[in-house]
Amino acid sequence: MADLTCQELVELVTDYLDGALDEETADRFEQHLSVCPGCETYLGQMKEARGFAMRARESLPKGSADYTKATDIVLASQPTPQELKQMTQQQGG
Repeated sequence: MADLTCQELVELVTDYLDGALDEETADRFEQHLSVCPGCETYLGQMKEARGFAMRARESLPKGSADYTKATDIVLASQPTPQELKQMTQQQGG
């Protein structure tokens, strides 16, 4: 089983949160989290953002411009893969 890189984790995070990864990939994902504080932080931020987006969506009419805008704002506040890489390097991961 090959190690997962930070970039691969970023690309898989949505599927992980949705429970859509196969068992081997989910194990690799969790193994990477156990040794990479930057990615662990990123996962926590994504969980918070998804929770916020879900709560915001519940209060807005589906399909409305505000519904879409709320989701876009939340997602835009998340670190880019480059910012994640810098965080990981700073934390020694």
